[in-house]
Amino acid sequence: MTMDYRYHCTIPAAAGRNTLPVNPCRLLDFTLLRLSAGESWTGESGDREILAVILGGTANFTVAGHHFPQVGSRPDVFSGKPHSVYLPAGSPITVEAVTDVEIALPSAPSDLATDPYVIAPEQVATGRWGAANFGRTYHQILTEIAQPDLPARRLIVGETFTPSGNWSTYPPHRHRVDDLPAEAAHEEMYYYRVNPADGFGISRVYTDDGYEENVTIREHVMQMMPEGYHTVVSAPGYTTYFLWFLAGTQRTQGAREDAALAWVGQTVPTLRSLGL
Repeated sequence: MTMDYRYHCTIPAAAGRNTLPVNPCRLLDFTLLRLSAGESWTGESGDREILAVILGGTANFTVAGHHFPQVGSRPDVFSGKPHSVYLPAGSPITVEAVTDVEIALPSAPSDLATDPYVIAPEQVATGRWGAANFGRTYHQILTEIAQPDLPARRLIVGETFTPSGNWSTYPPHRHRVDDLPAEAAHEEMYYYRVNPADGFGISRVYTDDGYEENVTIREHVMQMMPEGYHTVVSAPGYTTYFLWFLAGTQRTQGAREDAALAWVGQTVPTLRSLGL
């Protein structure tokens, strides 16, 4: 692996199941499934739990003998909350495309014995993080905070929408060590989309030992973060989306902000009181 690709790559977006060309993480993995209407894909989860997040379109799922018809309603990631299907470890899986469909498949090792289930849009929590030009909106899809009754072994999953010219994950934070409640040791990945699709953003990942990587964010770019502080900004005129997902030894979230920039986060209550 070259240093140019230490923490990022572009995942192919061809028909069928697409895998990461490089992955520095030990726990997290990601595949992208793209099917045309009437096509199907069959596979197995193996020793991993998977959250199938419908990026756009509609599909029927059969998972370990459970049938979930007509899952998905939004046409794309910028058009509402997602439907998702939790796929437990040890499950045979069949996906049948009702319409053209794109499905994100983040995964992590699991020994949890549970039935598959659907997460409907009304179960997805939404809100706004930050303020002013580092304000952004989020969807919490499968988290111990917003969905405490939904079983999962490691996966924590959500979506963030960063408006034109704004920053996300700012101040930058890391998930390096278990020091709860201040910080939890988690790997994290971001899968990016851009609206309009010819646009871009910029992401920065940097570590305590001096490594720094600045990446142009375009359609289907993957940011893979087994370590490091991270942040992203949308170019003016464009909205960036990223599906974020984490995995560690436990599912309690905790992040440590870059101490040199933490003061910016402390301005949020004042900025919000001003309507920013």
